[in-house]
Amino acid sequence: MKIFDEAKKDQVFKDSLTYWNSGKTQEWLDLGIDLVMGKREGYYFYDLEGQQLMDVHINGGTYSLGHRNKEVIDALIEGTAQCDMGNHHFPSVVKAALAKTVIEASPQGMTHVIYGSSGGEAVDLSLKCARNATGRKKIISVQNCYHGHTGLAVAAGSDRFAKIFLADTTAEFNVKVPFNDIEAMEQALSKNDAACVIMETIPATYGFPLPKEGYLPAVKALCEKYGALYIADEVQTGLMRSGEMWAITGYGVIPDMIVTSKGFSGGIYPISAVIMNDRAAQWMRQDGSAHMSTFGGSELGCICALKVFEILNRPSTRENVKFVSQYLRNGLEQIKADNPHFFTGIRQNSLIMGLEFAGAGSAVLVMQHLYKNGVWAIYSMLDNRVLQFKPGLLCTKEYCDELLGKMAKGIKEAAAACGK
Repeated sequence: MKIFDEAKKDQVFKDSLTYWNSGKTQEWLDLGIDLVMGKREGYYFYDLEGQQLMDVHINGGTYSLGHRNKEVIDALIEGTAQCDMGNHHFPSVVKAALAKTVIEASPQGMTHVIYGSSGGEAVDLSLKCARNATGRKKIISVQNCYHGHTGLAVAAGSDRFAKIFLADTTAEFNVKVPFNDIEAMEQALSKNDAACVIMETIPATYGFPLPKEGYLPAVKALCEKYGALYIADEVQTGLMRSGEMWAITGYGVIPDMIVTSKGFSGGIYPISAVIMNDRAAQWMRQDGSAHMSTFGGSELGCICALKVFEILNRPSTRENVKFVSQYLRNGLEQIKADNPHFFTGIRQNSLIMGLEFAGAGSAVLVMQHLYKNGVWAIYSMLDNRVLQFKPGLLCTKEYCDELLGKMAKGIKEAAAACGK
């Protein structure tokens, strides 16, 4: 494209500092991440000046099927021959087809799908559904969680993102408890005034701490005991990243709602969804116009998502997820053994991984050295000792071998830089 052919990195940074997000742009520059994305394909992308990077951040799972997945793009192009975004007021062939497909791929008891255009918007909708179903306002979430930047979603998340917009002032409606602390969860629920508990099945921005054995089923049981709904935020952990369509089902839990976004359309067209049971969906029987989203459930987005679900449901995809998970784990264990005082742990549920390093800010250092070696992974913003490591579902053995080689070099250099 002409705009890319003519673009110069220095000018992009200058314009971004002036016209876009000056704080975020300067933050990356201060960290030595002078990245402007250019060409991208599969699990690689290229800096505007041509540096190749292996993508194991994949924008939180947005590119689980790779950048610019050809099958999804072909479906989109074919869809433009007849469709545009559609009209959010009316039923549509593809909205109905996708809703049916999603319900068939979801736990028993899920009955309805309502669309949005982003994860935050879908989280907001799920919280509204819980308030309608219970007649209560209070939202319980976990400390250091992240559910998006929209109104209710940011208030339910970490104060890191809420305070700056005064969203933390709604404390009478929001309670946050420590993750994996079932006693604190019961204390919060036992007041019988909570509409819901919302949790990422494995909290991503907190570095993917894994739920303790029995914790998630116990939370669901407490929700049932005290009349609250259970919302599983699967924006980053869903869509086969755990080896199952939804990570929550691997823990033996059937939630009242599941929120999905990011990889829902393969990173090609914005779309999100709330998957809900009859209780959560009861507002539709009162007033089906109570929630509307002009861009939610866009027909082109639905067409992309239908192709994504076709790919996810293939036995070969599930088999590849299992292979890549184990193959990379074996390689990472060797790298860990070679750096025992620096690389201290691996949190893993299939392709959901958090790599633990010693010392405050250590994962930031690892990110910087991996970047120099051609790997893009990002530190966890709510625990900078942990590197988010999110390989794609369709990675090949050859890709994994190349990745492990670069990971070994980058981690060794980071360990040496801090005397480990």
